[in-house]
Amino acid sequence: IKGFMIQGGDPTGTGKGGTSIWGKKFNDEIRESLKHNARGILSMANSGPNTNGSQFFITYAKQPHLNGLYTVFGRVIHGFEVLDLVEK
Repeated sequence: IKGFMIQGGDPTGTGKGGTSIWGKKFNDEIRESLKHNARGILSMANSGPNTNGSQFFITYAKQPHLNGLYTVFGRVIHGFEVLDLVEK
């Protein structure tokens, strides 16, 4: 979604996602210090609290409304030109 994010990690190809490496949903790991405050933030996608599975997303811009709702676990440090191409 241009200006918002790109989502991946669905091995089923259905949009419903798959299971985690533990074979079941897992709890959120929200850290107040980790925010959706830049392009390239990597977070777990979910369908509500503590429903993380296999899907994840990368932000295309700051998304402060996502803070406290999705587990941030990384950020893009190289390859922003690829992110730019995918966003187009």
